[in-house]
Amino acid sequence: MRPGAGEPSDTSPAPAEPVTATAAIADAEAQVLRRIATVRKRKPVLRDDAVTMSHGAGGKASHTLVAALFADVLSNPVLDELGDQALLPIPGTDSLLAVTTDSFVVSPLFFPGGDIGELAVNGTINDLAVGGAVPLGLAAAFILEEGLDMATLRRVVESMRAAADSAGVSVVTGDTKVVPRGKADRLFVTTTGVGIVEARHRLGMHRIESGDAVLLSGAMGDHGATVMLARGDLDLEAPGLRSDTAPLHRLTAALLDAGIDVHFMRDATRGGVATVLNEIAQGSGLAIAIEEARLPVHDEVRGVAEILGIDPLYIANEGKLVAILPAAQVAEALLIMRARPEAAEAVAIGEVLPEPEGMVFVHTGFGGTRVVDMLIGDPLPRIC
Repeated sequence: MRPGAGEPSDTSPAPAEPVTATAAIADAEAQVLRRIATVRKRKPVLRDDAVTMSHGAGGKASHTLVAALFADVLSNPVLDELGDQALLPIPGTDSLLAVTTDSFVVSPLFFPGGDIGELAVNGTINDLAVGGAVPLGLAAAFILEEGLDMATLRRVVESMRAAADSAGVSVVTGDTKVVPRGKADRLFVTTTGVGIVEARHRLGMHRIESGDAVLLSGAMGDHGATVMLARGDLDLEAPGLRSDTAPLHRLTAALLDAGIDVHFMRDATRGGVATVLNEIAQGSGLAIAIEEARLPVHDEVRGVAEILGIDPLYIANEGKLVAILPAAQVAEALLIMRARPEAAEAVAIGEVLPEPEGMVFVHTGFGGTRVVDMLIGDPLPRIC
């Protein structure tokens, strides 16, 4: 039967859906994100003619320096992993030898909650721990400036001994060098750690999957904010603020020994949680979305950050880790973490998404979304 005049035929195409402003904006944002992801895949190029402070701050400049110079020139299968620790096979066993090294140049040497000696011990233990390793021993090398007060040096070394004893790990070897007055800032410490990783506890970015949960072991920014105020350059006071420096190997062991299928961990030091999340997203080729309302920040840190215009996501920590694990195990993992004093404020802050590749987002309290990128440098230099 022929349709009447003015009636559409059954075979007529349906009218096109109107393109809303929201859809157009979303499409434009997606295109921008795809372009960013494409640029990030390019091999880093070191364009600087000289080293700057940004190269040691843990942000984009640091990553470019490492990738385009050190990793490029010294490239080998182990180094190319660019992890917090190197994993070497132990002949005749299924276990792996974990090796890590780190230098500490913090200013001032002493601050509320810690000092350069304790920081050196805990920081190296943590670089082993987040790789699933059980620490075996530490080496320590000291660069001393001529004129350094001997009482100051003894105080630092005694603090290292106390931190090592508390962690159950010994400093078993080391080295000392002295440089002329004015050629160093009193005292630098380099520590190397060795540990064992059982095959069943081997972690890696390759294990991260879409749908995994992102956990943070506690409040952000305590260490960086504390060191900054301890320098006395700012007329600010926060009497209750202390560094969060602490060894994390017992926390990581508790998770792994309980059978939690942890896929990846990293301690959030220079560059803060934001930098760690970007490293994870770019290294895994996935995306990470976090909830602003869930991010734990102590009031003192929040106040300092607001005054200085710094996002706590970028402030350094020395006793906090980010863990990636299956969403089904979040409740159990948080119970284990919160049972330990170093992770009493542990919380799930987000999830891993399939795309856009290499991107980190935060859902804000206003209902919006913003990209969390790495900084070029660090707003708080010399904090570790």
